[in-house]
Order: sequence, then C-alpha cells, then structure tokens
Amino acid sequence: MSTGIADLGPVRRRAEQRAWNWYDWANSAFYATTLTVLFGPLMITVAGRAAGCTDLDDTCKRTVDVLGLHLAAGSLPSYLTSFATILSAFILPIVGAMVDRSGRKKMHMAWFAWSGSFFAALLFFLRGEQWQLGAVAVVVSSILGGCSLVSYYAIMVDISEEHERDAVSSRGWAFGYVGGGLLLLVNLGMVLGHDALGMDKELAVRLSLLSAALWWAGFTIIPVVRLRDYPAREGAPAPGGLLGRSFGQLFRTLKELPSYPMTMTFLIAYLFYNDGIQTVIYSASIYGSKQLHLGESVLIAAILLIQFVAFGGALLFGRVAARYGAYRCIIWGCVGWMAIVVLAAFLPDRNVALFMVAGIAIAIVMGGTQALSRSFYSLFIPRGREGEYFALYNAAERGTSWFGTLVFGLTFQLTGSYRWAIVAIVIFFLLGLFFLLRLDPRRGVEDAGNRVPAVI
Repeated sequence: MSTGIADLGPVRRRAEQRAWNWYDWANSAFYATTLTVLFGPLMITVAGRAAGCTDLDDTCKRTVDVLGLHLAAGSLPSYLTSFATILSAFILPIVGAMVDRSGRKKMHMAWFAWSGSFFAALLFFLRGEQWQLGAVAVVVSSILGGCSLVSYYAIMVDISEEHERDAVSSRGWAFGYVGGGLLLLVNLGMVLGHDALGMDKELAVRLSLLSAALWWAGFTIIPVVRLRDYPAREGAPAPGGLLGRSFGQLFRTLKELPSYPMTMTFLIAYLFYNDGIQTVIYSASIYGSKQLHLGESVLIAAILLIQFVAFGGALLFGRVAARYGAYRCIIWGCVGWMAIVVLAAFLPDRNVALFMVAGIAIAIVMGGTQALSRSFYSLFIPRGREGEYFALYNAAERGTSWFGTLVFGLTFQLTGSYRWAIVAIVIFFLLGLFFLLRLDPRRGVEDAGNRVPAVI
C-alpha cells in the first residue's frame, strides 16, 4: 500500500510561517508609529495644557494629578511607559501559562491583538486638555500588545522545527520592520505636510495614531485565518479552572527554572544586552538633538533609515546564522553594539553623514540580534511550555528595561555630557557578553529535550 511519495510537512510549515510573519507586520505599526515616535510628544502637549504650561515641550515642569501623584507633564509619557512595562512583568507569565494550558494560541493572540488595537484607537481622543483617557489607553494597549506577543512567539515553535527557527524569526523581524516603516513613512509625511492637507498638526498626529491601531487590527486577520491552533503538548490538565491551573504552572516553572541552568543563563544575558539595545534606541534622538545639535528633519530621516535598513540586517543575520549558528552571531552582535556605542561618542557636532552611518550600523545589528535572540531562546524551552517561557522572556525584558535609561540619565546628571552617558551603555553589552560566554548551547538544547540543530 502506498504511503505517498513526498513529505509535505516542510511545504505546510512554510505556508504557516508566511502567515505567521504577518503578525510582525501588523503589530510593528503600533510600536513604531505610536510608542516610539508620536504618542510621547502629543501626550506632553495635551497634559501640558492641562497643567497650564506655556512652553509645550519636554521642559514642562508643571504637574498633573495621577491617582494622587503630582507628575510633571513633560515626564508623563515616560512614567506611563514605565508603569506599563513593570505591570507587564507581573501579568505576562500568567498569560503565558494560560496560553500553554488552553491549546488555543492563535485565538489568544487574536483577541489580545484586537483588544489592544481597540485601546490604541482611543488615543485619537487625546486632545485639548483631555489626557486621562490617553493615559489609560496607552498603558492597556501596551500590556495587551505584550500579551499577544507571548502567544505569537509560542506559535513559532508549533510551526517550525529547531533548524528552521533562525530563518523564520529573521523573516518575521524583517517583515515587521518593513510594515512598521511603511506606515511610519506615511504618517510622518502626513504630520510634516499637515498644512498642505488642510489640517492642524495635532489632528494629523491623532489620525496617525488611529491608523496604527487600524493597521494592527486589520492585518492580524491574515494570520488568524491562515494559521491553525495546535493542541497543548503537556499531559492531562491539572485540576481546577484555567486561571487556577495557570497560576500553578507559573509557580512550578519558577521553581524548576534553576533545573535548566543554560536557559536561565541566556535569560540573564538577554536582560543585559537587550537593555543596552533599548537604551540606545531610546537615547539616539536625544543624543542627536541635544549633543550633536541635529535638526528634526535629520532625526526623522534617521528613524526611517534605521527602520528599513534593519529589514536587511535581520535577513543578513539569518543567513549568517544558517552557516555559523545563532550563538556566534549574537556574540558578535554584542561586540558590534559596543563598537558602535563607543564610536558614537566621538561623532562630531552637526555631521549628518556620520550620524547616518552610525544609524545604518545600529540598524544592521539591531535587526539581527533581536531576531536571533527570539529563535535561539526557543531552543532552550521545554516542549509544551512555550507560552510560559516566552512570557518570562518578555517579562524579563519589560521588567528591567528601565535600568539602561536610568544609567544614561544618571551619567548625564553627574558628567553634564551626553557623550559620557552614551559610553556608559557599554556596560550592559559587556555584562550580556559575559553571560553569553558562560553558555553551553548544546547542553541547553539537550536539557530542554529538543533536537540539537546541525549548526547552533
């Protein structure tokens, strides 16, 4: 009796992987347009009006009342982002445990995404002196976005084998950079050309925020339609309701984590070097404007350049990892980050060309290290625990992502120079590299019960 002449598994997986990539395309618009570029300045303007500020920029020191706390209007976006990330650190592990137990990763991703995009759309009403709704909306949408990524990352393990993950993750990141960059290009064009379009600047910004929410919600439909749910891989479910089982699984994971020392070592390494990456992204515009005295148009061009060049960086690192392994690529990525940060400290004032060269270098290593970190870590996750362990991955990132910005700010306060502040970020890449070099990748994959790829 014939059993078939070809293994169609790779073909089916490739089709699902292409569908999976669309969620990177969908959610990146929210992170690029809303969280990275447009929300902060608009919130400062609206909260500043409510506080009675006349100079509506980040120097506004007057305060608004937030749950009894008097917070400077100019600092409100930073406080809201910090609050959302810290709260996420507590919520995401519970969500991850629930995702694994339910066996409905696709639908969890979808409902978190659509709920998050709904709250993101409410930012359209951030106007006049009405900052409160916007504050709630950005916190809730940020948390829900993180919840959707827990499911999204876990799906990668279902639709790819170990040796495929570097390429799959790299294509996803690359696709996300293009999607986020395209909408950001349109939105920045609308904001900068608002007079020609017959609208004021704030309306252009609010419409851009709304477009990011609609983009997120609309393109999420593609993976929802084309992906399929996979059953939970663990054995018989524990007694009790879904939420109760999820808490129990979380506590068990935290207790068992030391039994996977390589997984824990990589998480610690990732905490440090990813914090360095996030701090560079956060501080680049500050450094360019305050230290190098570059204009707004140059900074906007740099943001778009980084977004699109990172597309190539992700794909490049994916190809190199296929030959030399993700582990070596991440190590050399950290070395590259250190070199870029040190050289950036010596950039001359008002030199646009060299600033753009630095932006290209940042984009190449940023796309590569972020994409490969996701796929590399997936190899260290025990089967059936993907949602939970990726929740720890995201929670660790979010719960500590303020360390780098704190060091950056304190160094500037002590030295009065952003050049020293940017150099101080090197310590995070050094610490990440220290723990990476203590890692035994083969042992980590074997301890988790996964197949060791031919090249790791």
